[in-house]
Order: sequence, then C-alpha cells, then structure tokens
Amino acid sequence: QVQLVESGGGLVQAGGSLRLSCAASGRTFSSYAMGWFRQAPGKEREFVAAISWSGGSTYYADSVKGRFTISRDNAKNTVYLQMNSLKPEDTAVYYCAASSIVVVGLYAYEYDYWGQGTQVTVSS
Repeated sequence: QVQLVESGGGLVQAGGSLRLSCAASGRTFSSYAMGWFRQAPGKEREFVAAISWSGGSTYYADSVKGRFTISRDNAKNTVYLQMNSLKPEDTAVYYCAASSIVVVGLYAYEYDYWGQGTQVTVSS
C-alpha cells in the first residue's frame, strides 16, 4: 500500500514557475514507477509526465515537453514536477500516481495508487 500526498500548487502568472512535490509513504517507493496527471474543469484526466523506478527513463506529454521536468529522490520517497514557462492552459488539478504494474506508465489505468491532487492556476 502506498499513500501519496501532493503539495506545491498555487496561483502563478503566465510565464512563471512552480514545483510540485509528491511525498509517498512506505518503504518500497523505489520500486514504483511514478507519474503526474492533470484534470482541467470539464475535461478528462490527461497524462503529463512519467518516470521509471530508477529515474533513468522519463516521458512527457507533447504539451509540456521542454517546459516541465519530472524527477525523483528515492531516499526522500518524493517525486517532483518542475513546471516552467507556465501557460493559462496548464491550469488544472495535478495528481501524482504510483504504479507497481509497469516500468514506466503513460496511461492512467497503469497506475494503482493516486494522490488527492493539488490545484495549479495560471493567470494570463
């Protein structure tokens, strides 16, 4: 069982930056692939970024590639999402997820644990 708690969301102007953190409980964090998803009002949850258990592989949605960076610190049981050059269309609730199923996951169904989400609002 893994419990995930996101933090770091907030209100930022377009062009600004935020860093999201996701703290995980449990001693097997390093064996989980981790991902970030987001859901805007009236839209479906979408993939943002993913990282393998070792941190050696990362994947990004085209919409955030070059602006967002996912990383993890297995010693701190934490995964991060550095978000730069934020745009109003990045406004959403951001969710952290953990997968014991795949080495790295691009789809929501590949993840078996989810955090409660953190709101990110980008003003124009």
